[in-house]
Order: sequence, then structure tokens, then C-alpha cells
Amino acid sequence: MSEMMTSTSRGSTSSSNGLLTVTIADSTTKDNDNAIDDDDDLLVDPDDPFDITQTKNVPPESLKRWRQASFVLNASRRFRYTLDLKKEEEKEEKKSMIRAHAQVIRAALLFRLAGERELVTSSSVTAPTPVGNYGVGLEQLVSMSKDQSVKGLSNLVKSTPDKGISGDDADLIERKNEFGTNTYPRKKGRSFWRFLWESWQDLTLIILIIAAAVSLVLGIKTEGLEEGWYDGGSIAFAVLLVIVVTAVSDYRQSLQFQNLNAEKQNIQLEAIRGGRTIKISIFDIVVGEVVPLKIGDQVPADGVLITGHSLAIDESSMTGESKIVHKDHKSPFLMSGCKVADGVGSMLVTGVGINTEWGLLMASISEDTGEETPLQVRLNGVATFIGIVGLTVAVLVLAVLLGRYFSSHTKDLDGNVQFVAGKTSISDAVDGVIKIFTIAVTIVVVAVPEGLPLAVTLTLAYSMRKMMADKALAITQVRRLSACETMGSATTICSDKTGTLTLNQMTVVEAYVGRKKLNPPDDSSTMHPEVLSLTNEGIAQNTTGNIFVPQDGGETEVTGSPTEKAILSWAMKLGMKFDVIRKTSTILHVFPFNSEKKRGGVAVKVFFKDAIDDMAAQSLRCVAIAYRPCELDEVPSKEEDLEKWSLPENDLILLAIVGIKDPCRPGVKEAVRICTDAGVKVRMVTGDNLQTAKAIALECGILNSTEEAVEPTIIEGKTFRELSETEREQVAKKITVMGRSSPNDKLLLVQALRKGGEVVAVTGDGTNDAPALHEADIGLSMGISGTEVAKESSDIIILDDNFASVVKVVRWGRSVYANIQKFIQFQLTVNVAALVINVVAAISSGDVPLNAVQLLWVNLIMDTLGALALATEPPTDNLMHRSPVGRREPLITNIMWRNLLVQALYQVAILLVLNFGGESILSNHHSKAQTIQVKNTLIFNTFVLCQIFNEFNARKPEEMNVFRGVTKNRLFVGIVGVTFVLQIIIIEFLGKFTTTVRLDWKLWLASLCIGIVSWPLAMIGKLIPVPKTPLSRSLKKQLMRFKRSRGGGAAAP
Repeated sequence: MSEMMTSTSRGSTSSSNGLLTVTIADSTTKDNDNAIDDDDDLLVDPDDPFDITQTKNVPPESLKRWRQASFVLNASRRFRYTLDLKKEEEKEEKKSMIRAHAQVIRAALLFRLAGERELVTSSSVTAPTPVGNYGVGLEQLVSMSKDQSVKGLSNLVKSTPDKGISGDDADLIERKNEFGTNTYPRKKGRSFWRFLWESWQDLTLIILIIAAAVSLVLGIKTEGLEEGWYDGGSIAFAVLLVIVVTAVSDYRQSLQFQNLNAEKQNIQLEAIRGGRTIKISIFDIVVGEVVPLKIGDQVPADGVLITGHSLAIDESSMTGESKIVHKDHKSPFLMSGCKVADGVGSMLVTGVGINTEWGLLMASISEDTGEETPLQVRLNGVATFIGIVGLTVAVLVLAVLLGRYFSSHTKDLDGNVQFVAGKTSISDAVDGVIKIFTIAVTIVVVAVPEGLPLAVTLTLAYSMRKMMADKALAITQVRRLSACETMGSATTICSDKTGTLTLNQMTVVEAYVGRKKLNPPDDSSTMHPEVLSLTNEGIAQNTTGNIFVPQDGGETEVTGSPTEKAILSWAMKLGMKFDVIRKTSTILHVFPFNSEKKRGGVAVKVFFKDAIDDMAAQSLRCVAIAYRPCELDEVPSKEEDLEKWSLPENDLILLAIVGIKDPCRPGVKEAVRICTDAGVKVRMVTGDNLQTAKAIALECGILNSTEEAVEPTIIEGKTFRELSETEREQVAKKITVMGRSSPNDKLLLVQALRKGGEVVAVTGDGTNDAPALHEADIGLSMGISGTEVAKESSDIIILDDNFASVVKVVRWGRSVYANIQKFIQFQLTVNVAALVINVVAAISSGDVPLNAVQLLWVNLIMDTLGALALATEPPTDNLMHRSPVGRREPLITNIMWRNLLVQALYQVAILLVLNFGGESILSNHHSKAQTIQVKNTLIFNTFVLCQIFNEFNARKPEEMNVFRGVTKNRLFVGIVGVTFVLQIIIIEFLGKFTTTVRLDWKLWLASLCIGIVSWPLAMIGKLIPVPKTPLSRSLKKQLMRFKRSRGGGAAAP
């Protein structure tokens, strides 16, 4: 008997699950003003609940804190797409209850089975009752699978342990009808009516509806039904329009999230049907299926173990306990939803879907789409500040208008005093107060930007939908929505080599056997027959791959990992008979490949060392094949002893060394260059030989020249691991390539980079990459080569394993941030202009030019339609020529302040001129009452058209040409067009509802000209230089200096 071992050139590893503790510098260590200028962390207010730079793994207390600090009018809408903390607690309680219930059932079943075995009676256990074409029914199968041999079970369900089920359509349909499907009933998403109900929960909208109802009753009472319903009815209609449009928008987003969640759960896995290994969806698994299992896989259904080697299962998802359970023929039962922690094996499926404990658990809890993003939290802070300012302004306007009204300073359109003490009837007085109160409430509606935080969700959902819908961009699956946003701030990407920077299409291109180089590498004529036989036997047995030879003479199919497929294909060319070798030899024990287990080095002579160095310099992966004869009595015979026994790792006899070529992906060099231009440093972290890593890094453009390839720019994982924590932090920023690294080395690198202030994105595919993926700001797992454990620990799945796709995610992430800034600039311009004009008019004349219905229309343009138009702008190449946005970079930049103030001042100036000088300009052909109506209509029309034209300016805050690419965004063009058409309809046909009059073509032309001026004005404004230091940061520094000087003065004797 001989022991066969395949050894790759990966370094030894050890695992760790350390978590990063981020500390903020203590301001007491900085005792001068220069420290404030140099350290932005000192400007952080520890009491600011909205200062959350990372929502990944944030404690619930911080999430509760910012919610409580938010100024909210409609909590159900504002917090709809944030994590529902109460439901999260309820979900965990429900999980615990179901787990406890499952354990009780399991214990009772085991107790019953044990009792049946111990009964010493003549009667035997009840034989299975055939149902349909199968030897057992569903209910009996579920209980029998706990205590039945694999062979007996497979016969009952018409399957074979080696070839599985036939897998034809008729067979699959019959199995699904008899034993069920591997799906579970999902809780339905919220209906449109639920969204409609939530949309009108806004406190201000409720107040407006009540005010509209009172106004409606008073109007009909005083003016009759024909004329008296307009004031109240128009407000009610405007409020209903806002509610319906909001509900439709939110409902569409909800449907997008449901699709995203469905994609998350559609796991692809291998199954054996008719002796052939194929890829199928987890939802297509049926009873009788034979499923191969390897480290990192999810157990797709309930079943029993067929074969297993060192198979360890993590059952924490079902039991709630972080305990690894080893599976063998004494403990063969496998539960759906658990993860393979180590080893390899295969299972026979005996229960699917709702007939499993996992199915019951998933059916009882709803998939929670709630999750806040850092930008969402910060925007809630902005919305809270603006809301408080708006509320203050509204209260001021209310006080001024009420004071002027009851002091007889308010006049109607004809110049008559509206309220005279002792003469004005109570109903007229109440009607007047309601109109004033309605205006104040409407100002709050406009001022409090409820839609601002939701704009983040809108733009993220839009980005995801575009990336998944467009075939050219269908390269990602987003598990955490905030990751796409955070990706826009990434400063470094730690990338794997194999499959990410390379194609993962491996072929053996060099081979050395017995001190001879085979040329070509599959020429077996020069190999000694015994060496050839041992090599073929070692390859055939030491693999989890498979070779399927169709009986009809079709093309042979090779399955397994890319490395296994390359070596199996090479061995086939050498003449290996895979099935024959597997059947003629008996496997006593298997040690599956695991990157955490150390493998002894192979003693090689100088000839082979030179061969390895030569292959590594050609960027080839080196794989050694070795063996060692063992006496049979050295191998334990008992299964429990065999599990503890280790294969000898010394005195191995080297058979061959093969060099496997994995070419670089086309376009990866360009992708690396784009990242470099965008201020994102690409680091390569690989388990391969340092020489191989260096060659690939040069080929990909990660290293520019061989002169750069010196330590610590290029470093071995072991060297980095042995440094102290402080030294690792210093060295980490200098590292470009890390070779022979373990998953733990990757974790240490991520921790060191994050402590240094970097926003780190990490790619990973293996189970042992999970800690690094979890620790990183953005974890990127591989969709093709990645294990289920890696995918669950990641935030984004790169479906094509391509590094260029990672760059696309960065681009879209930056687009999210840029779009939100566009929307903020647009919305704040509307806010400032509307509030200023109403306050100044109210204080000076006792009336406001923009009434409640008009302000609600403006709110609709600004909140919902504006978000749809600006938050859905596609990314541009210009985004990748900027530096990454810092974690605490101000949302409103100096450029935005400049643009905002230029437009707001222009609009305020024009509207004030029209408000105070409009009557003299328009008094030629109208009575005073008509003149005032025309003036107010012109102000309203001009104000809305200014917003329409300013939407174009908001598209490109930093560019002169605001029209570039506008035709590519059909949604933007459509919304602007619809807004303009609706404005025409409102002015020309809905005057009764909006208290407006028709405008002639001259006034329309004047309104258009005033709006168009905003375009050249924006270009002129962009010529105004702005300081580099953000305004908010400058103000904070001044405040810090002021506090320091006050503190120093108070402390002085």
C-alpha cells in the first residue's frame, strides 16, 4: 500500500477570527491649533448620532441613537428601508423557539428509535409502506432517514449511491409530486395598498387633510357647493396626488428589493444524475438526489451521508451553537442549511423544502430588506437640520400672518381688510385662520425633505437593477446594499490572483518526471511504466473531481476545481483510465486539501529547485506529486482511530512536478490602470509562490517594473505575519504583492490597512477567506469559484470572478454618491428659494405668493420627481478621474454651496422683484385684484420653470456642459418633459384648484426666459474659485479654536 499526496506551492496557514477595534485619536493629546488643522478626527463630535461612517457590524445602540435623534414627520416611510430593530429581535426569538422545537423533536425521535432497538420481542420495526412507484411514503421517509442504511434508503427512493437518479423530466416531476420541492412558502411582500396607507401617515399631510376638510365645509357653507369646494377640494386633491405618487414610487422600489433577495437565495450547486456531475439550482434538488459536498458548501436539503472523509459540519444555523460536528456512518444525518466546515463527502437527499427543519425555519420568518447605509444615516442628519430650520420658519410665518390678520393688517385682493373685530363672522375668521395655518403647514411639508434619505435607496436600487438587467453589466449580486455605496469610497482593493486577475482556465504546460522534462508535457513514451502507473493512480485517487465518459461516444467531461481539471486532463493524455483505477484500488483514508493544514516540504534536489524557479518565473503554478509506501498494519483498522490518524508527511518520494499555466484575463491591465488613476491602490494577495506572484503582478500592471519588486513592496505572508502589530500597520501601506499568504495573513493585512484609515475592499473565494471578507469594509466573493461560506460572509458577489467587474462596481458606487449630491444641490436650492420668498413676503405684506396647493406641487417636483430624475443618472468616465470620497467628507461640498447660492440668490431676487414690483409692471390692463392674481401666477410659474431648468444644472455640478449625455438618460428627459407639460395644464386649465389665472404668451415667454437665464448663470458661477477646505470643516475648526480659547481662559488663574 502506498500513500499518495499532491502538494501545491501554497504556504502554510493558520486561522484567526480577530475583529478590528477602531479607535479615534483623543483630542487631549493635541495641544495646539496645528493639530486641529492636521487631524480631521479631532473635528468629530462624539455626541453626533449621525456620525456613523460604517454601518457594517454596527451595534444596535448606535442605530437606535440616530433614529431617536431624527426629526421625522412620517416614520413609517422615512425608516422603511432601514433595519427594523424590533422585528430583528422578534426574528431571533422566533429562530430560537423553532430551533428548540426541532431539538425536542429530534431527541424524542432518537429516544423512540433507541427503544425500538432495545425491545426484545419477536416483532420487528414496521416495514416501509410503498407509495406510488416508490418503496416508501413521505412521512415514513422523514423518520426512517434518521436510522436506515444508505443502500436501503436509496433503493426505496429509486436512486443509487454512485450514479444518483436518472434526472429525466418525468422522473423529476414524479419525485416533486411525491416528496415535494426544495422550496418553502414565502411571506408575501407588502401590497400597494399598504404603501398607500403608509404614505399618508405623514403628520403634515394628515393636518393638511383635516384643514382641507374644514375649509371644504366652511367654503360650501358660505359660498355654496358650486364655488365653495375649490379651496378645500384643491388642497385635498394635491395631498392625495402626493400620497399616490409617493406610494407608486415606493412600491416599485419594494419589487426591486424582492428580486434582489430572490437572487441571493438561488444557490448553484453540483449533483450527480445518471453518473454525470451537473450544476443545478438549489431549488431543483429532489429526494433521491446524490450531492457531492466539499468545504464551504451549504447542505442543500436533509439527507444521509454516503461517503465522507474528515467531514465536519457547522450546525450553528440550526442549533444556534457554534459547534463543529464530525459526520461518519455512526452519525450520518445531515441537516439542510448547515455548512461544510472541513472535508469532503457525498449525501443522499431524503427531505426537501418545507419537510426539513430549515424549510420550517425559513418559512416562519420573512426576509428583512431593511438595512441602513452610512449615506442614509448622514442624510437623515441633513434632513433633520433642514427640517428644524423649516419648522422654525413655518412657526415664524404662522405667528406673523396670524398677528397681521387679527390686527387688521391683512387685506384681500380687492384691498378690503379681512378681519375687523366685532364685524367679521366666526366662520369667516375660522376660514381665514385655517388658510394661514394651511400655508404654515405646507411650508413644513416643503422644508422637511422626507425623500432625501430615501433617495439613497432609490439610486442604489436603480444601480443594482441596471447592473443586473444590462447583459454587459450583469456581473454582480449585491448582498448588502450599503456595500455598493461604500465601494465608491474604497481606497484600496486586496485582490486574489487565481480566477480574479487570471482566467482560472488552467492547463499543464510543463512537466518534469524522474529528472526529465517531458516535451511535450503529455508525452508518456519516455516515462518508466511503474512511474507512469503510480502517477496515474495518485492523480485519479487524490481528487474530488470526476471524469464522465458518455456511452454514446460523445466528448469526455472533466469536472472539479480548475487545478484538478488541468491535472486530470493531463493524466488522461498520459493514458490514465480514471474509472478503472478508482474501482481496482481501495481508499483507506483521505486527507482533503485544506489551506489551514500544513504539508511537509518535499525534499528536492537542485535540478528540481531550478525547474521550479524557472516555472515560477514564467508565472506557472507548480504542483508536486509524491508518494510513500506504507505497511498495511501501520494504518488503524477502526474508524474512530482512523479519524485521528495523520498521513506521514516526511520521506516522500517525488514522482513529478507539473507547471500549470493560468493566463491573465484580457483587460485586467487596463482595469488596474483605471483604479490607479482613480486613487485606488490594487494589492495582490495570493497563496502562490512569490516568484509566480511577481510575474503575474508585472503582467497585470500591479507592479510597474522589476526594480519595484523588493521587500516590503513584495512580501511573503510568513514575514508579514511575524511582524508586531505596530510594524504591520507601518508596512501594510507599502505592500503591493503578498505571496505564499494564508487566509489569516489576508485578515491581518485588512486589519492593518483599516487601522491606517484605508477603506478596504477584499476579494475572496475560500471558506477560510470568510474572516477577511467579514472584516473588510467591502467583502467581494467570487460567484464561480467561491464557496457558499465565502459568499455569505461577503457584501457583493462578483458573478464572473473578473477583476474588471470589481472596477465597474467602484464606478457605480461613486455614481451613487455623486447622484445623491446632485439631488441635495437641487433640493436645497428649492428649499432656500421657497422659504426666503414666503418669509419675506409674509413679514412685509402679510400674504404669501405661493399658496398651499402650489407648494405641494413644488414639493412633488422636488421630492419624488426630482429624486427619480437626478438619482438615476448613469455613471460617467469622469467619476474615475477623482480621488475616493473620504468617510467623513462633507456631503455638501464648496462647489455645491457655490452653485446652490448662485441659483438660490438669483431665484430669490427675481421672485422678490416680481412680488414687490409686479403690480406696477402688470397694472396696465387689469383691475387690482386681477393684477395680484396674475402677479402671483407669474411668480408661481417662474419659480417652477426655474426648478425645471435648474435640474439640468444639477446634473453636472462641476462641468460647464450640463447637457452632456442627457439624451442617454431617458428617465430624466421624460420627467422634465412631464413636469413641464403638467405645469402648462395647471396654469391654463386648473386655475380653480391652484388659485391661478391663465397667462398670455408674453408672460409665458418671460417665465421661460427667466428660467433659461439659470443656464448661463450656472456657467458664470462655475468660474468663481472656491477654497479647497470644505466650508463645514472650516467652521468646525473655528468652533474648536473658540472652545479651546474659552476653556484656556476659564482655566487661567
